[in-house]
Amino acid sequence: MDKKEIKTFSWLALFAIAMAFIETTVVVYLRKLYYPQGFNFPFSMDIPSSIILIETVREIATIIMLLMVAFLAARKNYQKFAYFIFAFAVWDIFYYIWLKVLIAWPASLFTQDILFLIPVPWMSPVLAPILVSLSMILLSLIIVNFSPEKLRKREWSLLILGSVIIFVSFIWDYAFAILKGGFISKFSNAFLGKQIISLVFRYIPSGYTWTAFLLGLVIALFGVYVIYRDLKKKQKKKKK
Repeated sequence: MDKKEIKTFSWLALFAIAMAFIETTVVVYLRKLYYPQGFNFPFSMDIPSSIILIETVREIATIIMLLMVAFLAARKNYQKFAYFIFAFAVWDIFYYIWLKVLIAWPASLFTQDILFLIPVPWMSPVLAPILVSLSMILLSLIIVNFSPEKLRKREWSLLILGSVIIFVSFIWDYAFAILKGGFISKFSNAFLGKQIISLVFRYIPSGYTWTAFLLGLVIALFGVYVIYRDLKKKQKKKKK
């Protein structure tokens, strides 16, 4: 990794840390308004559906901003991908760091949190997204350091499979509750359906599927290892 790439990572990290602070302040305001006694499940019934919609759009805007800064920082596709997952991971980790600094939350790494709202609420202990973010940082550093033009299908398959399993572990509780409630025919309306909103607001997650999460994480990390191993071999062949 050359000095230019290290400099780019540094600027991206600074942007992500600052952006995480902005994101955190919004959440602090929302919790002061709707959870004055402290955040807990179920969702506060005082939150208007319009605020839920605004929060959903804000999440989309956040992803777009992280994508755009990665695209502006890179020229090649592999760099764009690496810079995006790096910026996303740093933003996610510092979101929780700032929450701890500003409102002393979460109480522990095993405190349950709502991660996203699209297409249904994502729920997990805080530790889960932090582990995912650390894995993303590792992958981004490997990709930029070895500069591969593209990854093999086997490598992509491992990363995608692991990511899908992790994603399912995040949405399982709320998705299962919505399917069980017979709302699949109204799913196209997502959070705009009053019945779905009512269900989500009343629902208390029963727990978290750590087994599925750890399975997905191990598969994804094995994919990261395979990428590192293959790129390391290619690098050695070029030097000979």
